[in-house]
Amino acid sequence: MMNHPTAIELGKLRSAARVAAGQAYAPYSKFRVGAAILADSGKIYSGCNVENASYGLTNCAERTAIFSAVAAGEKKLKIRCVVVYTPTKLATAPCGACRQVINEFGPHARVISFCKSADIIDTSLDALLPGAFGPADLK
Repeated sequence: MMNHPTAIELGKLRSAARVAAGQAYAPYSKFRVGAAILADSGKIYSGCNVENASYGLTNCAERTAIFSAVAAGEKKLKIRCVVVYTPTKLATAPCGACRQVINEFGPHARVISFCKSADIIDTSLDALLPGAFGPADLK
């Protein structure tokens, strides 16, 4: 089990996710999402959703943040926490595809989703994706 983020780290994650949502490219759905991940290295990486007219090519904020971490050199990425922000009335948990990608790098990661209101989802990836398919299944 990984260490939970500190209050200071959570504040930085929340801020990074909120800023990232402002960078989202969401001309079709108007559903802006920002995410920030905390790597075991202590570094924070953020990402936003990037839509495409061919909807299947859209990339979610959570995956953008994870892919940014790998692109930045986190070759053995271990995710401690994922924070997701949507400027909506209700918090939104990561989609199934994002849950699977988070599982690849942080099967026990804490996952927090927050929004404009006081609504919050604070859980773990284990709870969001029970019985997940992962690297051990390929052996």
